[in-house]
Amino acid sequence: MKVLVIGAGNMGLAYAKALITSEFLSKDNLMISDTNPEKIKELKKITRFDVYQNVEDCLALADIIFIAVKPYHSEALMADLKPLMKPDQLIVSLMAGVTIQSIQQGLGVHKVVRAMPNLPAQVGKGLTSFTSSEEVSRLELSTVQQLLDTTGKSVYLDTENDIDASTGISGSGPAYVFYFMQSMLEAAQKMGFSDHDSKVLVSQTFEGAVELFNQSDLSPESWMDRVASKGGTTRAALDSMEDNNVKELIKEAAYAAFNRAVELGQ
Repeated sequence: MKVLVIGAGNMGLAYAKALITSEFLSKDNLMISDTNPEKIKELKKITRFDVYQNVEDCLALADIIFIAVKPYHSEALMADLKPLMKPDQLIVSLMAGVTIQSIQQGLGVHKVVRAMPNLPAQVGKGLTSFTSSEEVSRLELSTVQQLLDTTGKSVYLDTENDIDASTGISGSGPAYVFYFMQSMLEAAQKMGFSDHDSKVLVSQTFEGAVELFNQSDLSPESWMDRVASKGGTTRAALDSMEDNNVKELIKEAAYAAFNRAVELGQ
């Protein structure tokens, strides 16, 4: 099985590095292609996979093709690739909002997996949601899931609408966490903590809270009740968030990402 990753941006490179360090692929079975000459120089320094600037030089060799370019590049890319595609090749799209049908038509293929990864894939803690066209066999789907799992965890979803919805939660979600972290960092610095101490206070708090959540069956609400005693400091903070409608604003933000994913698909 030979795998080609088209696009060596954040997500494409994250998958390429994860795949080559996994037990599934050897160096001879992983290829990566990018049109940026500077990126090509950078990739060749890694030496753990075969690097191509011209995708036509490697496309025919691939059994599974990961497409990891920005959605607004998809139409032009697919027009270039279509004459070179083979009908039995399997496409794994990491492009937000680009539908399975548009990929099938754009590339002239039938077997398409549409995946929605997130940025923690770069450190092996990613979450990738995915679904597929009917032409993808169960064996092929199992193989794809093993490849996706090299960057963390994956979850199969039944419909493309579910993929768009997952974009608003897990796909864009890390940015929401960073937004919250940035707010806490600024608060800590305003209270007089150094940049270093502020980072330690915030990062360890997030890491510890997530670990508590993962190691128990308690809901976040239950954990909040455990931390916040009546009339205490934590309750004052939570009451402030409730008074300012923070929970609803976060929900609205997630739906904004979801709706944008749907728009991109149209």
